Amino acid sequence: MEKIAVVAIGGNSLIKDKNHSTVEDQYNAICETVSHIVNIIEEGYKVVITHGNGPQVGFNLRRSEIAEESEGMHPVPLVNCGANTQGSIGYQIQQAFDNEFLKRGINKKAVSVVTQVEVDKDDKAFINPTKPIGSFYTKEETNKLRNEHPDWVLIEDAKRGYRRVVPSPMPKNVVEKDAIKDLINTGYVVIAVGGGGIPVIRDEEKYFKGVDAVIDKDYASSLLAIELKADLFIVSTGVEKVCINYGTDKEKALDKLNIEETKKLIEEGHFAPGSMLPKINAILNFLENSNGKAIITSPEKLKESVKGEDGTHLIK
Repeated sequence: MEKIAVVAIGGNSLIKDKNHSTVEDQYNAICETVSHIVNIIEEGYKVVITHGNGPQVGFNLRRSEIAEESEGMHPVPLVNCGANTQGSIGYQIQQAFDNEFLKRGINKKAVSVVTQVEVDKDDKAFINPTKPIGSFYTKEETNKLRNEHPDWVLIEDAKRGYRRVVPSPMPKNVVEKDAIKDLINTGYVVIAVGGGGIPVIRDEEKYFKGVDAVIDKDYASSLLAIELKADLFIVSTGVEKVCINYGTDKEKALDKLNIEETKKLIEEGHFAPGSMLPKINAILNFLENSNGKAIITSPEKLKESVKGEDGTHLIK
């Protein structure tokens, strides 16, 4: 029986660097990553792909701001920007898969699911927004925006200017998980929970309502992997292996970690809060709530990592 692997692809799989951020550049980067993921499929895995969308949402918000300023167009809410980028990035990923399957003579298709992810309306993140999004603004621009958008929270960000910050609540439920399961069982490669999913809450009458927030992509991917009872959760990032003492002369790459060892390394401060730590915490959540295993590695090393020859393997 084929096993299920949830593969969370990082920003380097979409945008290589600031000089390669066009739509065409993004598609080329996706094609490269997809070629590596198809190697996993050839190893016998049913695959679900998740992805980030941070820069793309920022681009959409900026376009909306420019159109509002110059043409009087209505602004596009953040939650809709998340949905827009799920569709546009998902389209590129599924097209890259379809073309790679054709090239290799594999009888498979890919499909994207615009995915809502439920969060708790009482999550403390809504009281204390911390996730920066969009452009940097001057103090004068910030004062104007505060008048135009009184519900926005704008703070100074690392002395580079002011930025809008929004809540980053924890994911509680992948709304379309049953559809995703059906598609996997039908043989599709599924692209889902893009950008952490479209954040929704339930109102007083239990109806869904979209909210302006950003769900961490790795936490949402972990939740999806749990709900799918995935055998393998892979976080694809810019490094082949997890390292301790990163960037020092004592740097050491790790081949295998269990839950206890991983928690100790977190306590010792080996993982940066803005980069590796959320990935590690997402994997711990998966390991503690499933019977699966996890891997952190780069796209280029996916095949070798699945075969146990590379990457950092995390187990119970």
